[in-house]
Amino acid sequence: MKIISISALMLVSSLSMAADYKIDPAHSGVVFKVGHLGVSTTVGRFNEFEGNFAYAEDGKSGNASLTIKADSIDTNHDARDKHLRSPDFLDVKQFPTLTFKSTKFEGNTLTGDLTLHGVTKSVSFDVNKVGEGKDPWGGYRAGFEAKTVIQRSDFGISYFIPGVTDKTEIEVYVEGIRQ
Repeated sequence: MKIISISALMLVSSLSMAADYKIDPAHSGVVFKVGHLGVSTTVGRFNEFEGNFAYAEDGKSGNASLTIKADSIDTNHDARDKHLRSPDFLDVKQFPTLTFKSTKFEGNTLTGDLTLHGVTKSVSFDVNKVGEGKDPWGGYRAGFEAKTVIQRSDFGISYFIPGVTDKTEIEVYVEGIRQ
C-alpha cells in the first residue's frame, strides 16, 4: 500500500512539474516603443539577450529570467543609438545589462524584478502563450508573447521628457527549446 501511495504521489507531482526551456535568440525578440515629440512613435529593439523559462503543463505556474546587453540597442539610426547608450539614457558603460527575474506567475500575468539603469522595480507582464510542439530537429519548443508598460523615470532615466515620452512599452517575444 505504501509503494502504491508513493507511486501515485510521484505521478501526480510529475503532471504539474514545470518543463525548462532555453530562449532561442534567433527566434525571439525584445522590442520597445516610445513617443517622440508628440507626433510619432519610435520603435527599437535589443539584439543580444539570453534567458530561460519554465512553466507547468497545467499552465498554472512558471518562471522566467532574461538578461539583455544594453549596448545592443538598435533603433535603426546610428546617431540615436549612440545617444541612447550614453549617460543621458542607458549609460551602458556603467550599466551593461538589463535583467528580469520573475517572482510570481498567476493566470496570464508574470510579475518580477526588472533592473534597468541600476534600479530594480517590480513589473508585471501580460503573457500570451502562442503555442508549443515538436520541431523538425527532434526537439520541443514553446513560444510566448509578453507586454508591459513602464515609466522610464522610475528607473532614473528622465532625459528629454516629454520630448521622448516617459511611458515606454516593452514587448518580449520568446521561443524556447525544452532542455
